[in-house]
Amino acid sequence: MHGSLNIWQILLESGVVVKIVLVLLVLASVLSWTIILQKYKELKLVTEANEKFSAFFKNSSSLSEINREATENMDSTMSLMFRRGYEELNKVGEKLSAGGKGSISAHFTEHGFQSLERALKTGSNTANEKMDIRVSTLASIGSISPFIGLFGTVWGIIDAFSGLSMGGGSIEAVAPGIAEALVATAVGLAAAIPAVWFFNIFNNRIARINSQMESFSQDFLNLIERSILIKKD
Repeated sequence: MHGSLNIWQILLESGVVVKIVLVLLVLASVLSWTIILQKYKELKLVTEANEKFSAFFKNSSSLSEINREATENMDSTMSLMFRRGYEELNKVGEKLSAGGKGSISAHFTEHGFQSLERALKTGSNTANEKMDIRVSTLASIGSISPFIGLFGTVWGIIDAFSGLSMGGGSIEAVAPGIAEALVATAVGLAAAIPAVWFFNIFNNRIARINSQMESFSQDFLNLIERSILIKKD
């Protein structure tokens, strides 16, 4: 159609500032999608590994067997918690044996499970640190990109109307400049929307995994308590 605007041609002929803004937004979008794909794959792997380990844990009453499964299933956050708890359990047992301070069942009966709870919490914190890596970057991209695009838009419009005020002619003469400016806003939104969308999705998934880890922590302590009761009997 006669008089139609060629966006690609407009971008190629845009000012230096607008081009820099567009390059920054494209880089932000590429980074965003790289994080999205990596984190989606990572959290899916964690979810599947947790389901596998949880099923094994519920169907086994042997701590040594569960520990072997936990050692093999390194992708599970629950297995990480179990390993930390099991290591602490062994350390307490070794300490009691070396000092001749009684049985491990008597120790936990008298002092409670605070040491195991701390070990499980440490495992949970370690798992969360790994899951949260780069998720905050999506929030930053989602919040900053629209403003970067808006800056490019404002700059482009100022540049376009500066030419008009200097006798640039009709509105048709400044239309390409206004168009390139508005493209910056569109690109900014294109970079921000997926980042915000998947930031919320990943946060919800991590929250569900945390809820499952909290339940697993209680299941682990229950298993230890049952084992202690068996030893006492």
